[in-house]
Amino acid sequence: MTFLALIAVTASTAFAAPTTLVLFHEIGCSHCARTEAFLESIHPSYPELEILHYEIHESESLDLLPKLLDAYSVEEGAVPILFVGDVAVVGGVFYGLEEEPITPTGRSENLELERAIRLAIDAGAPSPLSRVDEASGSSLAENLTIPAVVVAAAADSVNPCTFAVLVLLLGTLLVAQRKGKKTLVLRAGFAFTIAVFVSYFLMGIGIFSAIQAAGIQRPFIMAVSSLAILLGLWNMKDYFAYGKWFTIEVPQRWRPTVKRLTSSVVSVPGAFFVGILDSLFLLPCSSGPYIAILALLSKTTTRGEGILYLLLYNLIFVLPLVAITLAVHFGFTTTARAERWRSARLGKLHFVSGIIMFLLGAGMLFAVLMGWM
Repeated sequence: MTFLALIAVTASTAFAAPTTLVLFHEIGCSHCARTEAFLESIHPSYPELEILHYEIHESESLDLLPKLLDAYSVEEGAVPILFVGDVAVVGGVFYGLEEEPITPTGRSENLELERAIRLAIDAGAPSPLSRVDEASGSSLAENLTIPAVVVAAAADSVNPCTFAVLVLLLGTLLVAQRKGKKTLVLRAGFAFTIAVFVSYFLMGIGIFSAIQAAGIQRPFIMAVSSLAILLGLWNMKDYFAYGKWFTIEVPQRWRPTVKRLTSSVVSVPGAFFVGILDSLFLLPCSSGPYIAILALLSKTTTRGEGILYLLLYNLIFVLPLVAITLAVHFGFTTTARAERWRSARLGKLHFVSGIIMFLLGAGMLFAVLMGWM
C-alpha cells in the first residue's frame, strides 16, 4: 500500500494543471529586475504558477516573441513583456485586463499583475504558448513527439543491465519460494518493477522541470542531440566488437557490489530497494534515450503534457520487467534460460538501442537546424 500511496501522491501533485506565465526580460533592465523580484516574492502564494523566462536577445526569444505578440494582437514595446491567461503586459501597459489598455504605475502595477495572475489561475487558463500553437499549427517536432516517446521507450526497455539484475534477483527468490513462500517471486518482481518505474518517473519529472524552468535553448538541444548520436554509434559498435574499449553498461568495478546486494535479497521490501538501486546506479545503460526525450518534451510540450508523456514512457520502459516476472513465476522460463538468452543477445540489444538513439538524435538535430524546434 505504501508503494501505491507514493504513486498516488506523486500523480496528484504532478497532474495539478499549472498556470503558465511567459516573461521576456533583458539583462541589465531595472524594470525587468523589479518585475522578476515581485514574481519571486508572490510565487509561494501561487504554487500552481509556472514562470517561463526568456532573455529578449536570445535566438529562441526572437522567434517566439513575434508569434506571441501576434497571437495577443499587441505591438512590441519595452521590456519586460509578459503573457498570462488573456493578459499581455508590454512595457507596463496591460492589454486584456480591462476593455481598454491600462498603464498603472508604482505599486499599483504589481497589484494589477497579481490580479491578472489570479484571474488566469481561477479560470484555469491554458499556457500562452498554446496560442502560438493554435495560430501557427503544430510543428513537425510536436507531431513526432508521441512516436519518438514510444520508440525511444521501447528501445530503452530492452535494457541488458536491468534484465541482469532482475534475473539474478528472481533466481535468488526462487530458492526462498521453494521453502514455502508462495508467490514471493511474483510480489518481489512487481516490487522491483514499481521501484524502477517510480524512480525513473520522479527523476524524469525533476530533470524535465529543471530544463523548462531554465528556458531550454537551441545550443542545449543541439548538444543533447549530438550526444545521442555519439552514444548511438558507440552502442552499435558493441554489435561488432562487444566488450572492446568502452561499453555503455554498468562499470566492471560496480558489478560485484550489485551482484552481492541483489543475491542477498529474500523479501519484497528488499526487492523494492534493489529496484531503486538499479535506477540510481545503472543509468549508463539507459540515460541516453531518456535525456534526449526529456529535452524534446521540454521543447514541445507544456509541463502537464510532458508528465503524461513521461508516464507513457516509463510504462513502456517497465513492460519487459513485468513480462520476465510473469514468465518466471508461471514457469514459462527459468532464470538460467533467461540469463542465457540475455547474454547471447547482448550485442544485438546494444545494436537496436544504438540505432534508435542515433535516429532520435539525428532527427532532433535536423529539426533544430531546419527551425522546427
